[in-house]
Amino acid sequence: MKIEELRKLSDADLANKVSELKANLMTLRFQAKAGQLDNGRELHDVRKDIARALTVASERKIAKKEAK
Repeated sequence: MKIEELRKLSDADLANKVSELKANLMTLRFQAKAGQLDNGRELHDVRKDIARALTVASERKIAKKEAK
């Protein structure tokens, strides 16, 4: 997921996306431990997507704080 796509989401949608990605990461970790994960790159990609989403959330938090 690109950061531009994340920036278009509302705060609530962004929080939901982070929760969804974390659940997906947990599922992928279980698959990796069970030896059922076909593409190990998926773990990396999901972790990076979570980081991007949290970065956007942090940017918004800082922007709101500075606006006061």
